[in-house]
Amino acid sequence: MKEVFVAKTVEEAKELAVKQFGVEAEKIAFNILEEPKKTLFGMRGEAKVEAEYEKSKPELAADYIVTVMESMGFKTPEIEISEIEGGSLLEIKGEGVEGIIGRRGETLDALQYLASLVANRNDRNYYRIATDCCGFRDKRKVQLEELAAKMVAKAKRTGRTVALEPMNPYERRIIHAAVSQIENATSRSVGEEPYRKVLITSTDPDRQFRKRDGNFKGGKGRKGGRRREDFKARSLDISSTFERDYKKPKPEDEMGSTGLYSKIEF
Repeated sequence: MKEVFVAKTVEEAKELAVKQFGVEAEKIAFNILEEPKKTLFGMRGEAKVEAEYEKSKPELAADYIVTVMESMGFKTPEIEISEIEGGSLLEIKGEGVEGIIGRRGETLDALQYLASLVANRNDRNYYRIATDCCGFRDKRKVQLEELAAKMVAKAKRTGRTVALEPMNPYERRIIHAAVSQIENATSRSVGEEPYRKVLITSTDPDRQFRKRDGNFKGGKGRKGGRRREDFKARSLDISSTFERDYKKPKPEDEMGSTGLYSKIEF
């Protein structure tokens, strides 16, 4: 941003620049083009000062978000910038801004992606841009951790690998972290974006065997039972209709759903 400011004095011209750019004077580079001339009758002429201010990456991202939201009809959205590891968190605030979150945070994620592109378009050094609104990220994290625990329990109960629906990398990391804290359970990601998903598997074959074949005391179980070493946990076949099913929203996924994947109320 570069602009020429004209005032009676150099200091007044600089103050105009500070007001226009909305930042401290220390962040602005000033170049005095012309100063008033001192005469017997006082100062004559005006001061012309060229002011240049280069916005930081989070400021560029914040400006972009405000522009997009105003174009969508949101009134006076505000962006609070705070530092995080490797970049900045842009917290969206203002009246009615929770509408930008979208279904399961999809709109917020898309806005974060675009804002990141804007911030990094002229620099090869990647700068992380994260967005949040009304504490959605923390609430979603709790929701996903609860889901992970529920799916681990299901995997242990059935002896089958459980497949979750496709998620973005951020949400998959939350699931993996949650599963890693639970005993006798493991998780992995499979597939290609945007259909990449998490599979959760029980690593407790003894418990699965007892559940399936009755009370196991060692050696052979009930008549017709199998030896422990011959046991293999069955895996869920996800290659048939999984991708096709998730390309379209399911009725239970609509806003009226009350499951773990339902919309977070504010």
